Amino acid sequence: MRILSVQSSVAYGHVGNSAAVFPLQRLGHEVWPVITVHFSNHTGYGEWRGPLLAASDVADVIRGIGEREVPGPDGSAVSVLATADAVLTGYQGAEDVGQVVLDAVARVKELNPAAVYCCDPVMGDVGRGMFVRPGIPEFMRDSVVPAADLITPNHFELDFLAGRETRTMAEVLDAVDAVRARGPRTVLVTSLLHDEVPEGHLDVLAVTDEGAWTVTTPQLPISPNGAGDLTSALWLAHLTTADSVPAALSATTSAVYGVLRATLESGHRELRLVPAQDEIVRPGQIFEARQVR
Repeated sequence: MRILSVQSSVAYGHVGNSAAVFPLQRLGHEVWPVITVHFSNHTGYGEWRGPLLAASDVADVIRGIGEREVPGPDGSAVSVLATADAVLTGYQGAEDVGQVVLDAVARVKELNPAAVYCCDPVMGDVGRGMFVRPGIPEFMRDSVVPAADLITPNHFELDFLAGRETRTMAEVLDAVDAVRARGPRTVLVTSLLHDEVPEGHLDVLAVTDEGAWTVTTPQLPISPNGAGDLTSALWLAHLTTADSVPAALSATTSAVYGVLRATLESGHRELRLVPAQDEIVRPGQIFEARQVR
């Protein structure tokens, strides 16, 4: 695949593009990373340095990529963006950056109607509430999510997007259907805790036009920044290349669990993406998906 990934970047640690690019490359995909911020480290430390890029700068970088040309199927020159298979985005710090993303998605799809947009609608989480600035959640719900083909909300974000609180699997599926009715046909719900999940475990749920599947894994006692960015990247990759949706779900959750387990065992705060890179390609423990609809 060829993926335009518009996300944040940190020098130390792994969030945003710093969590997504290497795993995608390790799986053999070509990534064009466009950064929206370049910080020394993620903001979870409470202190960081570095610039937040202006929306115009982000747009200029994407425009410059589009100005590069490569041979098309018939040998004539086409924009590099016409060869993009997907656009991947995560945290969007402001509405003007979000609009740049939407413009880029529209341009890629104009040049290649088969391209897909995978959006991680980063807004908040259980126990933390909304951690983006006011206005972003509504912008994500009303403008960005309807333009996406794939979205990867966590349980908290799904409830916000659907406008309801969900406690059972049936309620979760109804909420997913409500969100899918607005645009995105494929929804991956991460960190899913409902009444039927065994204690000490959590679910990851995938819903497409073909059905719904879930994977249950042990709930590790860590929640490192960047795990959601890693999950979205791997889901996009595996959904495109695996034989089936349940196979893609199994590959994604197994790899993420392997990286998280390695991170826990290391005692480090940051994802151990490089030391645990073999888990991305060949997870040591496989969690099978089961169909729930």
